[in-house]
Amino acid sequence: MNNKGTLYMIPITLGETPINQVIPEFNNNIINEIDVYIVENIKTARRFLKRAGILKPINELSFFELNKKTKITELPTFLNPIAEGKNIGVLSEAGCPGIADPGADIVALAQQQKIKVVPLIGPSSILLALMASGFNGQSFCFNGYLPKDQKDRTRKLKELEKTAKNRQQTQLFIETPYRNTHVLEDLLKNCFSSTKLCIAIDITLPSEQIYTKTIEEWKKTKINLQKRPCIFLIG
Repeated sequence: MNNKGTLYMIPITLGETPINQVIPEFNNNIINEIDVYIVENIKTARRFLKRAGILKPINELSFFELNKKTKITELPTFLNPIAEGKNIGVLSEAGCPGIADPGADIVALAQQQKIKVVPLIGPSSILLALMASGFNGQSFCFNGYLPKDQKDRTRKLKELEKTAKNRQQTQLFIETPYRNTHVLEDLLKNCFSSTKLCIAIDITLPSEQIYTKTIEEWKKTKINLQKRPCIFLIG
């Protein structure tokens, strides 16, 4: 008989979107069965759980923080409650945990220990952007963040453009919001005029904008990307 708990991957909103627009009610039922959470940021996690209408008192919950500051040697202890038959929830800063997110490390460990991992339905900015782009959804690659150095970033953009054309494969990437404008400038300066670029901003928020244009058309378009969550797609 297996008395182990389950590791639930729980998506959260991509911003202050009303919960019922993007999170199924089933997820809230699961949340109210969990006393232990592994989160990227405790403050963000607490705020989300309150917005989701959790019935359990927040101060009775246990939180393990998993981010860049977490030591790899700490991870096995995060899963100890599983052996006691307790369920654990994994929460990202935004969207789906485990995707472009340190939660992947804890899932890898759970798989090694044969712990049941259950991914719940919720918003993924990567998939939503791809759905609305008009680009190839059968072959695509998410490349994460681009290099910070401009020369390296330019080289990477040219590489992604070439790959998208030669393989007919959609190339997706993200950038920290304060560097979005610089990335767009590099795209307009270095990509071919006929290359198609989709920019998806503030996905699921009232201010959402998702446009697909050629580089030539983007050069004639004014758009504010500064400090706004954004995904870029080259098709």
